[in-house]
Amino acid sequence: MRIRSDMSNSAPLGDQRTTAWWWVRSIVSWTLLIAMIAVLAMTIAVPRITGSTPYTVLTGSMEPTYPPGTLVVVKSADPASLGPGDAVTYQWESGKTAVVTHRITEVEYAEDGELQFVTQGDANPMPDERPVVPEQIRGKVWYAIPYLGYVNNFVTGKQRSILLIALVGGLLAYAAYMFASAARDEFRNRRNRETDTEDPVTDELPVVAAGSSIMPN
Repeated sequence: MRIRSDMSNSAPLGDQRTTAWWWVRSIVSWTLLIAMIAVLAMTIAVPRITGSTPYTVLTGSMEPTYPPGTLVVVKSADPASLGPGDAVTYQWESGKTAVVTHRITEVEYAEDGELQFVTQGDANPMPDERPVVPEQIRGKVWYAIPYLGYVNNFVTGKQRSILLIALVGGLLAYAAYMFASAARDEFRNRRNRETDTEDPVTDELPVVAAGSSIMPN
């Protein structure tokens, strides 16, 4: 006698591939990919496109807003548009390369009418000794990213361009791999579902309960 086998208790192969671990792996992979793209854009691509300059905070004078190791991206600004509360990066001494990022606390004018800014670190008890003139200001802090300043210190100039190309290529390759893997899994799942919809049959002998007998006709 041929009877239909019971498949209700066995999960389709396609469903077995979409287990909790599969979902966790996919979510983590895409989250890391998006995070890497965002970090790459904010640290290298956006400053390059907008003409901004990334700097690294080295001291604790701007804590807790910008602790040491913070990457601050500074964008050029018209000195006349700056006012109290703005965080600016400026040359510590006019014409020198060393820069400081502090906050403007006051705007004043010298006796000759020259615009000046009184600055102070958020963590400093007193304002800076000397007022800052417009020629010293490199720009206004546009945005900041904690901890990435340490990376910025080691990757500069030509290395940054090489890293940008390498990271973009790697991310594109990874994205292509993820799409290809998803397409392959979907194809396999569809094929497995088609196989599972078939109704296999098996040969099975009649089962006789123990202690019973079959009466002859």
